[in-house]
Amino acid sequence: MQVHLATTSAHKLAEFMPLLAGSSLSLSAMPAPLDIEETGLTFAENACLKAVTAARHWQVPCLADDSGIAIRALGGRPGIHSARYADTDAARIGRVLGELEGAADRGATFHCALALAWPDGRAVEVEGVVDGAVTLAPRGAGGFGYDPVFEVTGTGLTYAELSADDKNRLSHRAVAVRLLLDRLAASVQSGQPVRAGD
Repeated sequence: MQVHLATTSAHKLAEFMPLLAGSSLSLSAMPAPLDIEETGLTFAENACLKAVTAARHWQVPCLADDSGIAIRALGGRPGIHSARYADTDAARIGRVLGELEGAADRGATFHCALALAWPDGRAVEVEGVVDGAVTLAPRGAGGFGYDPVFEVTGTGLTYAELSADDKNRLSHRAVAVRLLLDRLAASVQSGQPVRAGD
C-alpha cells in the first residue's frame, strides 16, 4: 500500500523508511508541504489530526507521527511542544539542560504517536514509549533533536550514541511502528477493517 508520510522533516522520513522496509506499507514523502496546525492536547491527537487532514487532502492513505520527550522533573515538559521548545536543536537541548540544573530526578520518556488514516475516514492509532533519562551533557554524534541527551534505560547510551541498527530496534519510533504493523496484521487476519478512532 502506497502511503504518504505527513511531514516535511527529512530526518523523520529517513528514520521511518528502514523501519517499514519489508512491510506492506510503501512510504513516500508528501508531494508538497501542508500547513496543518497542531492544536491537539496530546501526541495522539496531533498525529491523528495530521494524518486525517493529509489523507483527505491527497486522497491517499497518510501516516503521521507526533513525538517528543516528557521529563518528570519538568512536569512532563516539553511534551507536545518538544519541537517548538526553542528555535534550534542546540537551543532546545540547552533549555532543557538549564531547567534541569541541580535536579535529582532526570527521568524521562520519549513518545511517538502514530496515526494511519485513509481518505474515507478510517484510521488506526498507536503510541510507542521508551523510558530513559536526560544526561548531564550531550553525548554522541548521531540522530537529531534531543537524541544526544536521552539515555535509553538499560543501554548506558544516548540515542545519538546508538548504532543505526540499534536505534531502529530500540527507539520510540521503532516501538510505535511495530505496534502499528501488529494492529494492521490483526485487522487483516480478523477480517475486521480498521475504523476511525481505532
